Amino acid sequence: MLVFDKLKIREALTDENIYDLLHEWGGDPGREVFGFTSTTICHNPPGEGSRKLYYYENTGLFRCYTGCDSYFDIFELTTKVAKIQWDKEFDLNDAVRWIAQRFGFSGDHENRPEDEALDDWKYLANYERIQDITVKTNSIVLKEYENDILERFNYSVKIGPWLREGITQAALDQARIGYYPGGDQITIPHFDKDGRFIGLRGRTLCAEEGERFGKYRPMRVNREMYNHPLGMNLYNFNNSKDKIKLMKKAIIFEGEKSCLLYQSYFGLENDISVACCGSSVSNYQIQMLLEAGAEEIIVAFDRQFQEIGDEEFKHLKTNLMRLRDKYKNFVLISFIFDKNMITGYKDSPIDCGPDTFLQLFKERIVL
Repeated sequence: MLVFDKLKIREALTDENIYDLLHEWGGDPGREVFGFTSTTICHNPPGEGSRKLYYYENTGLFRCYTGCDSYFDIFELTTKVAKIQWDKEFDLNDAVRWIAQRFGFSGDHENRPEDEALDDWKYLANYERIQDITVKTNSIVLKEYENDILERFNYSVKIGPWLREGITQAALDQARIGYYPGGDQITIPHFDKDGRFIGLRGRTLCAEEGERFGKYRPMRVNREMYNHPLGMNLYNFNNSKDKIKLMKKAIIFEGEKSCLLYQSYFGLENDISVACCGSSVSNYQIQMLLEAGAEEIIVAFDRQFQEIGDEEFKHLKTNLMRLRDKYKNFVLISFIFDKNMITGYKDSPIDCGPDTFLQLFKERIVL
């Protein structure tokens, strides 16, 4: 049987090869400083979906920021495209073989079973795979960046849009939120549980760019990309961990801004909020909260549905129930669920003010 060396193929693939594949598959790729953006061909047919599939040249990984909400490499993307566009069920062996044949990479004849041929290849950078194993939070130390870069941003400029939404200057100052004129972006530094600077995200203030590429993206400054695996940390945990330990409760929002609103409404001294920076929670993030002493984890995700019972509603409910089933033997998981539709479509539960949030908080449910 012809067996292909996956590591050699992955190393031989160039960024131009990746770009060509995205083009062939109808992703309409566009070049960015970090790599490429594409339409979400990972879970949509060509020509449909938003431009929320990102390819990062420094890691060789894709990240879908919508339906998949996960990291994956070119071989896993191939399995997704095969199912959607070709109506074929590819496993990883099939994907490796297809890529090899597409670019003319040679294989070897070996007698070992086909499944065994893939055993030695571990997705070391595919952080979503780590969700399937138990890890101790002190076993992973993320790369630390120099704090000096934060001094380059403007902190005297008032972040008008966020201040008008109710975020206080005190909350912005504690989080070291700044402004970067180079990309017309709000700068959002990320710190680990010990306060080490591990990543930097930007929130564009340009509506057109936000619609095209997404509002939040990892930032590149002076040719260095300040990204980090979002599933390996919780935004604001360094500030809220002590209060979580005291209250034995934690609230998980999707985005950083929700944490800043929570602090602004209820006080920095009462903060039990964190953000997973997406619409899924990893094992690692749950374990961080368990080790902090949380006995109830309150999931406060955005209202990602327009009507009760629509397809988005069903998708959200399925994901929440999967989350509940996965961790119900370890911790109480409750959900802030806007069943009365008092928030807007894609709003965070805290976007409509403290009174609305408190109402939703009191009505939280356990599925």
